[in-house]
Amino acid sequence: MSIKLGDTAPNFQAETSVGDINFYDYLGDSWGILFSHPADYTPVCTTELGYTSKLKSEFEKRGTKVIALSVDGVEDHLNWIKDINETQNTDVQFPIIADKERKISELYDFIHPNASATTTVRSLLIIDPEKKVRLIITYPASTGRNFNEIIRVLDSLQLVDSYKVATPVNWENGEDVIVPPAISTEDARKIFPKGVTEIKPYLRYTPQPNT
Repeated sequence: MSIKLGDTAPNFQAETSVGDINFYDYLGDSWGILFSHPADYTPVCTTELGYTSKLKSEFEKRGTKVIALSVDGVEDHLNWIKDINETQNTDVQFPIIADKERKISELYDFIHPNASATTTVRSLLIIDPEKKVRLIITYPASTGRNFNEIIRVLDSLQLVDSYKVATPVNWENGEDVIVPPAISTEDARKIFPKGVTEIKPYLRYTPQPNT
């Protein structure tokens, strides 16, 4: 199965490091981040899970739940979490899915046979409260993800959903945003009371509406 942007994220039942879960029930009305790891007891994954754990308050501020996946079992996950907590100076509380039979990995297209026939690639999905897939990003197993970028994209998606805007290159929370081409400059000046700066008829900026 190949999942694309805008698709509904498929539901599943799974064993995890915090017990059995139903994915949809776990997410509830929250945004969600589902990300896969090649294997337990691997160095890059250890740093990623540790850093994600340290972002707990940032994800909570954004109404977002995090859940990881690895093709190893629950017992390995629990022992590995001890290593992560020790080496990364954190306390991993989010669930790690045990996917020994690779059912969820195949459901979400996390196994790329030309990269590895047995382990998952380093994929990540952002899923909105309607269970729609809003971001798909895939790294090779050897390259750790940039979770600052994932937070940035999450901020952009939530802003875009709340206001009729887009975000420009390298945008960071608090910076000016773009007025989409579908909105005329005349209408934009009514919609965005902070003002509209027109560079070209198709390139207009306005201060971030919610700051």
